[in-house]
Amino acid sequence: MLKVVSLLKRADGLSKEEFAKWVVEDHLEFAKKLPGLRRYTVNVAVPEDAPYDAVNELYFDDEEARVAAFASEHGKAAAADAGAHTSSRVHVLTTPHELF
Repeated sequence: MLKVVSLLKRADGLSKEEFAKWVVEDHLEFAKKLPGLRRYTVNVAVPEDAPYDAVNELYFDDEEARVAAFASEHGKAAAADAGAHTSSRVHVLTTPHELF
């Protein structure tokens, strides 16, 4: 299993509330269409001054599935949507270990 952790900072001009609605509701529609996506979790930051406004977790079977998902039409659309609503995105590829 491969987990992509995406750290998102909202675009200038978007309120925290507008960003939270976008990331939890609107952007979800793009994630639902990503081929090979096994699980999707959105974590919205609570403090107003947090370094990132959301931390998203996307689970794929492996790196090949991740690459294929984002190379797809739906993956490109999801990336464009994210780019339009964020000022910064950092993606960290991880191997999850559920310990508790």
